[in-house]
Amino acid sequence: MEFDCEGVRRLLSKYKFRDLTVEELKTVNMSFPHFRYSMDTYGKETFSSLAALLELLFGLRELQNHDFSFLSSDPTSTPKCFVLPPKSVIVGLIHEMIAKFQEELPLYSVPSSAEAQQVDLLAYIAKITEGVSEINSKRWTNHKNTITSKITVVGSGELGIACTLAISAKGIADKLVLLDLSEGTKQGTMDLDIFSLPNVEISKDLSASAHSKVVILTVNSLGNSESYLDAVQSNADAFRALVPALGHYSQHAILLVASQPVEIMTYVTWKLSTFSANRVIGIGCNLDSQRLQYILANVLKAQLSGQEVWVIGEQGEDKVPIWSGQEGVMSQSSWTQLTNRAMELLRVKGQKSWSVGLSVADLVDTIVSNKKKVHSVSILAKGYYGITNEVFLSLPSILGDNGVSEIIRPTVKEDTVTAKLQYSASSIHSFQQQVKL
Repeated sequence: MEFDCEGVRRLLSKYKFRDLTVEELKTVNMSFPHFRYSMDTYGKETFSSLAALLELLFGLRELQNHDFSFLSSDPTSTPKCFVLPPKSVIVGLIHEMIAKFQEELPLYSVPSSAEAQQVDLLAYIAKITEGVSEINSKRWTNHKNTITSKITVVGSGELGIACTLAISAKGIADKLVLLDLSEGTKQGTMDLDIFSLPNVEISKDLSASAHSKVVILTVNSLGNSESYLDAVQSNADAFRALVPALGHYSQHAILLVASQPVEIMTYVTWKLSTFSANRVIGIGCNLDSQRLQYILANVLKAQLSGQEVWVIGEQGEDKVPIWSGQEGVMSQSSWTQLTNRAMELLRVKGQKSWSVGLSVADLVDTIVSNKKKVHSVSILAKGYYGITNEVFLSLPSILGDNGVSEIIRPTVKEDTVTAKLQYSASSIHSFQQQVKL
């Protein structure tokens, strides 16, 4: 059958790379002169148009020991050529493609703005071209299951690299991906490239994060903002481009937010991801809590008698200490004096990137290892301490591989703590209302 170049070119008139597409189809036509082409957009309502593809695939029955190229492209990208397996697996592939396309629109009907969906579908088709299908998937499944604890760090600034180094040092990840979002030459990641770390991959491709157990957001896109609101809005804009895609690639992950301001950025992440609140966590006051416990036990030599102390609330000046079950251990005045002294020592400690990185690694270890350990982290605080708005504050929480499983309620009721938390919640909520998502 003679190949109608002009006819194909007219059909592909809206495609930027139509000439490349025509050349590819001409090559296909030389090998398979009876090849017939068609263009359709199909979804659930127009699923019958898949018949053209099925007719094409069934036409391979008479071909012996040949692979076949199936071309697909969206108008703004270079055509993609996929090599399908030979006819021995073609029937299984057809059933799998039907099942997939009932769930997902074909690539060329997906808008160019839906990058994550496009890349995911490309990855799915690429998997098929490697011979990985439902009828030949055992090897692939076994390979994927060998990676039991994959962690992704998003952002290659000082904090992102500090988190990568701390997690790597703990040896808690079978695979650790650092997503370098910087433009042009790799900046902080160059040394990691030179002195390669075991199981660490540096990538600019968001799809490299797929199937992560924990995704850590360290991005701080503050730029040259003129106001605090501008700075936070800049971060929110960056998250709008990242979080939905990251959530798409790792749908069962825990999202751990280290970007600042942590309470607001955790709220932004929760809203953009549509994850359940127990799987979106901010690093909150975990570092302060660990430091406070150390100061009390090792600097002030306090006899804690197994009691636990946490810093809760909002990161910054309005954070407050609470002590689980201090009644019976010491008097209220003694407890107040002790914690005030400890908090004075705590305030002079800065939060350097490497310190935060160690704290992040501590949280990741608890989550991946399902330790069910209590940490003071930013969680959805609505319903606690009389808070009625959707805000994130640090509260002592039991963490495991499904995120937050329980919020610890201290036995001591103190009105000043409640008042401070409600004030922080009101202030954060008012500011959140000004951030555009």
